[in-house]
Order: sequence, then C-alpha cells, then structure tokens
Amino acid sequence: MRVLALGGIRSGKSQWAEATLTTAAGPNGHVRYVATGSTAADPEWSARIAVHRQRRNCLWSTVESTDVAMQLRIDDATPTLVDDMGGWLVAAMDRRGTWTGDVVMTDMEADVDDLVDAIGSFRGPLALVSPEVGLTVVPAIESGRRFADGLGMLNQRLASVCDHVVLVVAGQPLTVKETS
Repeated sequence: MRVLALGGIRSGKSQWAEATLTTAAGPNGHVRYVATGSTAADPEWSARIAVHRQRRNCLWSTVESTDVAMQLRIDDATPTLVDDMGGWLVAAMDRRGTWTGDVVMTDMEADVDDLVDAIGSFRGPLALVSPEVGLTVVPAIESGRRFADGLGMLNQRLASVCDHVVLVVAGQPLTVKETS
C-alpha cells in the first residue's frame, strides 16, 4: 500500500496519514516517521513541529532527513510515513538552486525520478503527506511560483506511483485515486 495524502495547511492530512499508518502497522505498532521539515529560528514554525512530534506514537521511530529516497531504500519494508513532501522539495530546490534565474524546474527531474523510483520499489506500507498549493492564488513572487509549479509536478508524479490518493479537507479524506 502506497498512499498520498494531499491537503492545504491545517487540513488534517498529517493526522489522517498517521491514523492510516497506525492501522497498517498492525499489532506491533512500529512506524518509521521521516520528517523533512527543518527546525528554524522561527518560534511559530518550531511550535508546529513540536505539535507533530508530541502527536507521534511512542512506538514510532523518527528520522529527520530530506533524503527521502535514501531513507526508503535503507529499509523498504517497515511501515513508513513521510511528512512532508513540500519540505523535500524545498531542500531539493535549495540543492539545485532552482528558486530564481536561468535554472528551471526541469533540472529537478533527476531528483524526482530517483524519489519516484524509491517509492515504487518500497515493499511496506507507505504514506506520503504533501501540501496541495494549486487551490490558492498564483504566488506574486518568482520563487513562490517556482515552488507551486514544482510541487504540482511532484504531486502528479507521486500520485502516479501511489495506489491510493486522498485530498484531505477539514479533516475529511476525499478519495482521488483508488487502485484495486
């Protein structure tokens, strides 16, 4: 089972994915939580990360890393939740320098291909959480537009390799894709 949970800010997508992985983990309850968000000097952002940390089951292990493909290949069987793919994209755009200028998002294709390959090869239950930015105004600045465009492309690629895709709105999952 590979599931992609999409949603806006505070939509409940992380909680939905956590509940899904808790069920998939079965009686032993072990889940590996790959957190891609970096801690920052911003107190509000740090508080959001703290809420996520406090909500995690004590049986879960947490790995803080933006190298999601490597983490999935290290252990491809343990139930795994990746929260969130927007954090992965920010780190990839930082590495590639694709925020402004002549470098275009197509330069990210190798990173996305590697990630999609690792997801496609993953054998255990997997839940990916990703923001859906396509439901808002077009960002007024170049870096914002590049992020929105990159995330749209990334979410499409992730959806193509996932068995189940949901859009979480007000805590309620709406099925977008279901593979039998």
